[in-house]
Amino acid sequence: MKLKASTVYDCSVIDVSKVNNDAGNITVVENGHNIPFEVKRIYYLYDVPSGEARGGHAHYELEQFIIAASGSFDVILDDGVNKKRVSLNRPNLALHIVPGLWRELDNFSSGSICMVLASHKYEESDYIRDHNEFIKLKK
Repeated sequence: MKLKASTVYDCSVIDVSKVNNDAGNITVVENGHNIPFEVKRIYYLYDVPSGEARGGHAHYELEQFIIAASGSFDVILDDGVNKKRVSLNRPNLALHIVPGLWRELDNFSSGSICMVLASHKYEESDYIRDHNEFIKLKK
């Protein structure tokens, strides 16, 4: 499989809107409306111990929306040449990660919840888990 020629500059933070109400706020993410792919899988990370990191891989095809549903954390994007750190700390903001980029998540605040909306179901063959292999594939 060929790795996409994406760069960290192809990723962006998207405001998926917030509806204010005296009883609390709501943010809605809908296929075909405010997300650039059809969501096939949703998962979330929580209770990440202090100082630990998650991610540490790239995808051939999978796209993601990463949202800080609670608390805060950082996402480090790597395209083999450039790195970009994005801090997420508002539940109405989603980081859109395109295929072909290495990603790591760190700096989790206590009680944080990282929600991930993914374009594909889990498929191990879509993962690149070795950074050196990723660098070779990006050349």
